[in-house]
Amino acid sequence: MNSEISIAGRRIGSDYPPYIIAEMSANHNGDIETAFRIIAEAQKAGADALKMQTYRPDTITLNCDLPDFHIKDGLWAGRTLYDLYEWAHTPWAWHKPLFEYADKLGITLFSSPFDHTAIDLLEDLNAPAYKIASFEAVDLPLIKYAASTGKPMIISTGMADSEEIQEAIAAAREGGCTELAILHCVSGYPAPAEDYNLRTVSDMITRFDLVTGLSDHTLDNTTAIASIALGASIIEKHVTLNRDGGGPDDSFSLEPRELAALCTNTKTAWQAMGKIDYGRKSSEQGNVKFRRSLYFVQDLKAGEVITEDAVKSIRPGYGLAPKHMQDVIGKTVAKDTKRGVPVSDDLLVDCVKR
Repeated sequence: MNSEISIAGRRIGSDYPPYIIAEMSANHNGDIETAFRIIAEAQKAGADALKMQTYRPDTITLNCDLPDFHIKDGLWAGRTLYDLYEWAHTPWAWHKPLFEYADKLGITLFSSPFDHTAIDLLEDLNAPAYKIASFEAVDLPLIKYAASTGKPMIISTGMADSEEIQEAIAAAREGGCTELAILHCVSGYPAPAEDYNLRTVSDMITRFDLVTGLSDHTLDNTTAIASIALGASIIEKHVTLNRDGGGPDDSFSLEPRELAALCTNTKTAWQAMGKIDYGRKSSEQGNVKFRRSLYFVQDLKAGEVITEDAVKSIRPGYGLAPKHMQDVIGKTVAKDTKRGVPVSDDLLVDCVKR
């Protein structure tokens, strides 16, 4: 299995803590200072990476008023695609200062490119990885071009069926990508938790033999945390400074304190997964003495026969294990024994066979 990839020196896979990507998307709301603050808040919250999107409205759609280009439903109903992307895009002139700022703070910054010119821009900035958005997962030439850079790549699979996912993977491999991960995704904004069918994550790991994660568009962290138990190694969530900020993606994004909780809780979930281990754990050692064991509950004289009334399974655990009850009954005590003394082999004329 291709069990790990590496982005900017951070290893990603089942043997490592979840890789948390804070997706800024359009949540800068047209203000570069807001973009700087989002990067800073993501770093402060403990995210491994901040992801942006690299396109202009003319590189992603047409400025056209025909019905095909009108959004009729959802958060952005009433706009044309061009209007939406004009509103939401990150100006290309911002990219260099944003990359420099992220580097200064020590948080990885990479992007989702939406055409070849976006990849060329990001290559000039030495972007450490590429993310292919769900809507572009069917754009095999774009995937191949991004793969030709030799950088690690993450592909979101929202709306893609199994065959389309396999085609995207094949395109990435054909283009030269050697470090590839895929994300289970539901491309609803927001998406209800019941649409996520998280068991798909573990199936994807087996089916596609790749590092697998989750691009989560639900409104809280529950789905993302649950995915860790099913093998997700990457979590991507939209982030904003203010969910009520009125921007394109604000309403379904995490605020900084929620992002911090995501970073902490997914790591805890990963640590809890651990390994298969039936042995006694270090935190249990001090409590072994409080398990049940056999104790004398009557005073007995040396040579007396031990009856059912004379011994009982109780806490603490300093005596013989309760499974030896029937072996003890009928034996004789080797010396005078008082009530409250644990049953042990040295108090029996014939020791218990164990």
